[in-house]
This record gives sequence, structure tokens and C-alpha cells, in this order.
Amino acid sequence: MIEHVAAQTFHARSGRLKNAFRYGVDYILTDLTHGAPPLLSRNRFNLFSIHDRRHGGPRGSGYGVAWFREELERRGFPLKGARLLLLTQPSFLWFHFNPVSFWIAEKDGSPRAFIAEVNNTFGHRHCYFAAHPDFRPITRSDVIEADKLMHVSPFQQVAGRYSFNFGMTNEAFNIRISYTNGQEGVLATLNGLRRPVTSGGLLRAALRRPLGAARVVALIYWQALKLWIKRAPFLKKPKPPEPLISDSATFSGKKA
Repeated sequence: MIEHVAAQTFHARSGRLKNAFRYGVDYILTDLTHGAPPLLSRNRFNLFSIHDRRHGGPRGSGYGVAWFREELERRGFPLKGARLLLLTQPSFLWFHFNPVSFWIAEKDGSPRAFIAEVNNTFGHRHCYFAAHPDFRPITRSDVIEADKLMHVSPFQQVAGRYSFNFGMTNEAFNIRISYTNGQEGVLATLNGLRRPVTSGGLLRAALRRPLGAARVVALIYWQALKLWIKRAPFLKKPKPPEPLISDSATFSGKKA
């Protein structure tokens, strides 16, 4: 299966300095096994493309869907009958950047485990694994908490916690990530409808939101400039986090 998710992302910073924005973004949901329309390719150049080496573990230690399968097996996930999916922003021509992708293990139409794959503009990646101990379905109202372990924004410390709400149905995605560190915080959401991917839909996306991933980076730097003008504290480039993936994401018992 392969689908196009034309989504909206909303970010709102709280605390001493406030900032908010909303942008349209295009995601692809795929099991990385089925064919794609002519304008979308796997592991080769195209208008839009998805490359295994840009997801999962670092080069040389396993990446792509094989890496996700190994992480599930290591935790005892029952793979029989499961679909392994990737929700990601594709590369546009030669340019790739994706703030967050989601690896999803689905059974009987419900997500049972996921990995939030977070990237920053310094080239670092950290992954947060989340699943109930018995791998029962994850619902939109479940609150999953994790310690922040990677520098994402130069205006936020590597401290505090994330709260994830992961909503996935046959029709749509509704994902909410809330970051808090004392009085400071950021709310990020991703909402979009699932539709069959077509070359026409991809071409319209390229015209509606030109340059794809390059546009995403440009918008990130534009928002960073606005915070810098507001005199937000700026942190230096950090070292990459260790390890690459953590099991710190746990269900809090709270409901959204």
C-alpha cells in the first residue's frame, strides 16, 4: 500500500517568548513493498523519492524497514500478520530533510507500536520507541511520555519531556507532540487525510508547495530568524545523542 497524506502542521511556542505558525506539508504512507506512480520512487532519483538509507539506523548498522523489523523483534513484538509502514515526507528531486517520520507496526487495522524518528538541521537523529507492554492497540487518547534526549531547536534546551498522542484511522492521521520544560514548551500537531497516491496528486503538491523538503528547511530557518530577532537564547551546536534509539517513551496512564 502507498498513500498520500496532504497534511497541516501547527507549532506553538509557549513561555517567555511566544511564536506560532501553521503550514501545509505532504507525507507519504507506505509499506515499502508496493509499486508507486511514475513521479515517486524508492531508492532512486525522481521528483519525489523515499530512500531506505535516510531512515532508521546510521549507515553501516542497518536502516530502512529491515532496521524497524529488527527493533520490533528485539522487543518481542509479534510480527505475524503485522504491516510495517513508514509515514514520512519524501525527498524532492535531490533534496531531503524530514523533521519527524513515524515507523508504524499495524495489526488488524490498528497501530500497535511506533517509532518517532526525529531529525534536526545539524544532521542528528534520535528515535523514540512506543508500545503498550502487551502490544495492544494505541489510541488517539493514549498519552505517551518520553524524556527529550536530542537537541532539536537551538532555542530549546536538551531537557524536559515529550508527550505524544498518536491517532491513526483508515481515513486520517491526528498526531500531537507536546514538549514541556518548566514554563517553556512547544506544541506540534500533524493532521491529514489519507488518499491513494497518484501522479496527479503529487504534481499538484509540487505546484502548491514548491521545492518540497527545501521549502520545509527554509520555513524552519525563517521561524528561527523571528525567534532570534525576539532575542530568544541561542544554544550552540550539540553532539549527537547516544544511543540512536531509546525505550524512554512510556504510556503515562493519562488520557488526552
